[in-house]
Amino acid sequence: MTFATIAFLILGLVFLIGGAELLVRGAARLAVAAGISSLVVGLTVVAFGTSSPELAVSVMSAYKGQADLAVGNVVGSNIFNVLVILGLAAVVVPLVVAQQLVRFDVPFMIFVSLLVVPLGLDGQIGRLDGLLLFAGVVAYTLFLIRQSRRESSAEVKAEYESEFGSKDSGNWIKNAALVVVGVAALVLGSKWLVDGAVAIARAYQVSELVIGLTIIAAGTSMPEVATSVVAAIRGERDIAVGNAVGSNIFNILCVLGLSSIVSPSGIAVSKAAMRFDIPIMIAVAIACLPVFFSGYRISRGNGLLFLAMYLLYLGYLLLHSTGHELLETYRDAMVWFVLPIIVLTLVGIGLQALRTQGLGGSPAGRQ
Repeated sequence: MTFATIAFLILGLVFLIGGAELLVRGAARLAVAAGISSLVVGLTVVAFGTSSPELAVSVMSAYKGQADLAVGNVVGSNIFNVLVILGLAAVVVPLVVAQQLVRFDVPFMIFVSLLVVPLGLDGQIGRLDGLLLFAGVVAYTLFLIRQSRRESSAEVKAEYESEFGSKDSGNWIKNAALVVVGVAALVLGSKWLVDGAVAIARAYQVSELVIGLTIIAAGTSMPEVATSVVAAIRGERDIAVGNAVGSNIFNILCVLGLSSIVSPSGIAVSKAAMRFDIPIMIAVAIACLPVFFSGYRISRGNGLLFLAMYLLYLGYLLLHSTGHELLETYRDAMVWFVLPIIVLTLVGIGLQALRTQGLGGSPAGRQ
């Protein structure tokens, strides 16, 4: 592995994050100038915009025939978004969970996560599957627009302007230029990042799936990290949670959908991903329900639990990728001891939340 490979990897990440920032700002201001409500902008352009690096990398990987990178990026990013981003944000400041997330968005995130299994059972997600997924993100966006008409936009607009600012919102040329430059940076950054990651995988004989699940997933999730942690620090804690959940939905429906459409023969889904990584993604999505339902907040303790779960998952990936002799012992310890403890903890959190709801009425954190 040469210095040039590392340089391309780092430059790719920088261009992805910078491009995503420019794209989000430009597109959001254009949307407001066009009269689209601030709530729809926040739930679509902002949440989906922070997932644009995942979209760029997965589409580029699929187009080049590197399916494991495309799938690993989506699955790894979804796991990272919940366990690391929400975990880290909750450790900084306990997060408030909006009631709509528990009632609709989280169950919908679980549904689309489960949908990956039947679509990938034949070993690939074909173009028809991709069209189905992409139709899902269109329907979800239309639902958000319909919901937004029932909301008062005054508070949301103020919150949006505090995040992006209202200055130059009506400057069409400048904002369109931001979008164009942002897209160009995403395309260039995704190419450099994919090329660098593939070079590293070949140099160290690490599978492209593992590279996608770790380095690529963490790198392309940097916009979500910045958005959620900054939102939590600023007291906009519902945005921190909604951004992660919305990004996960977008990753599966749009990123995986478009990647399958542009790939000449669809995206191959490896048996390793079907046996382990996709079930972990589904389990993480399901784990959100009892945690979110517990007082409609994510406590620091829950955040630490999420971070610990990611470290355990990362430990397994590293042992598996190197073929370490401790792999079987680690796997047995996970299956027979660690996972049951985590499941019992989550069940206990859920039962406690149900008792609280039954005895104490509305929790303070409910929105």
